[in-house]
Amino acid sequence: MLQVYKRMQKMREKYVDTLAKLYEYATTVYSKNQYTQWYDTKDGGYTYGSFKNMCDTISKKLTQYGIGAGDKVAILSQSMPNWSVAFFATVSFGRISIPILPDSSENEVTNIINHSESKVIFVSKRLAAKLSQEIVDRMTLVIELDTFEVMKADDEKFTCDGRTSTPTPDDIATIIYTSGTTGSAKGVVLSHRNLTSNVITCYHSCKRGPKDRWLSILPMSHTLEMTLGMLYPMYTGSSVYYLPKPPVASLLMKAMKIVRPTTMLTVPMIIEKVYKGSVLPTIQKSRTLTWMNKNMNGLMCRIIGMKLKKTFGGCITFYGIGGAKLDPEVEAFLLKAKFPYAIGYGLTETAPLLGYAMNGWRGVGVMGYPVYNVQLKLHNVNPETGEGEIVAKGPNVMLGYYKDPKRTKSVFTEDGWFRTSDIAVQDAKGRFFIKGRNSNMILGPSGENIYPEEIENVINNVEGVSESIVVERGGRLVALVQPAENFIQWDKESEDKIYEKLDKWKATLLKTVNRNVNKTSQVSSVEVMKEPFEKTATQKIRRFKYKESAPTVESEAKEKAEEK
Repeated sequence: MLQVYKRMQKMREKYVDTLAKLYEYATTVYSKNQYTQWYDTKDGGYTYGSFKNMCDTISKKLTQYGIGAGDKVAILSQSMPNWSVAFFATVSFGRISIPILPDSSENEVTNIINHSESKVIFVSKRLAAKLSQEIVDRMTLVIELDTFEVMKADDEKFTCDGRTSTPTPDDIATIIYTSGTTGSAKGVVLSHRNLTSNVITCYHSCKRGPKDRWLSILPMSHTLEMTLGMLYPMYTGSSVYYLPKPPVASLLMKAMKIVRPTTMLTVPMIIEKVYKGSVLPTIQKSRTLTWMNKNMNGLMCRIIGMKLKKTFGGCITFYGIGGAKLDPEVEAFLLKAKFPYAIGYGLTETAPLLGYAMNGWRGVGVMGYPVYNVQLKLHNVNPETGEGEIVAKGPNVMLGYYKDPKRTKSVFTEDGWFRTSDIAVQDAKGRFFIKGRNSNMILGPSGENIYPEEIENVINNVEGVSESIVVERGGRLVALVQPAENFIQWDKESEDKIYEKLDKWKATLLKTVNRNVNKTSQVSSVEVMKEPFEKTATQKIRRFKYKESAPTVESEAKEKAEEK
């Protein structure tokens, strides 16, 4: 029986080499299974069979308006069941999907649509205001995603007869625009092979099946959720549940209680907030737990870990964390709590998964090993520190950056390895440990490499800190810190009291941090952010926004003093 199963799996892997074949396979084999739905109702959701019917209907509508193979179709929407319909009605018939992150500004939306030469846009009611009149005017079709109602059609802009085609593995499936933390926008071109190979990779890394329930909380327009949270569940016949609003704590708790998910994909910030906002206060408020934390740490963590699983619905067997590095203190707790988390490493350019750590491979700071069918190694290794840049080879590596051959060439080595820009070391077991981004690295006064991420890990574990980044200004390291919620009562305390409290807190923070980092990584000053940091879709801070200056409490006070 096992041999038969393995043969069937190999046949499936060989067959599913385009998204069209994935679509055909899943909607045929799992036709009666529930594929997508809202977390609290089946209205607006689809079985695999009804999903196919709707995708075919929408594809015919696109064909009717002259949108054929090779044409670009944009999607601007929060996550919902209809998002995957728009995507598969596009890519399964030879068209190219242009997903746009829901938090994109109107200007960013305009630039993406113009650069990609999109002719059609599916847009949700909630985000329709981000479409400028310029964009609406140049579109052949504007379709409301909530209802699939045609909001605007221009017969004069038809450029083809709407013929579709069966895509090949190397045809373009999607172009995903990402600016990341550097501010330099780029269109990542991913083929059908890039995406389907990563789906198969996911199966080898963590097997899911028709009985699994996924709770989706990340934007589907980001490759992490697109591949692992939409395409992979389809491959395995699983069900995916969506939230009607952004995943604030109260809604998330309610959804997990109703859905009782077996599988979730998140970014570090979510579990870090749970730990700092719920786990730590629970320990600190209880004398018993405080004592156990000091004397029976493992047992205490396991008790809280069981409660944490119940909070997530009681059925969670896989909690994937990706998009950024997990806080070491939080990861140490999850390990002791025996919480079923896994670390995923990758980039949009690799569709996205490159490496992972789960079960016995996990450890604080461990990125893990390469995933199935992917090669990783360190490039230009420093013989003294063992640090080198992670480079990758595999069928999941992008075709390139859209309309940007110069940038494309710059991210590949001469022998064809993709340069991730992530600096890492390897231990004796071959596991990778990421130190930081090459683009974020700061060169110290004596030529040493300083990784701000390592300093930030220390800062973020100081009482009262929510988030931080470390930047270089005038040869000095400056920490920009956002206080935790309710740590500073900005509107309830007098300005003098706030400044007095902040001065004491900053002095303590500076002393604590510099005591726990090496001499070259010591911070010269601390500045306090009153407003939250600007972030990417995976909740990484857009560092480029703060390198030269930042709207801090200190800069605000300086401006007031100058005015006087």
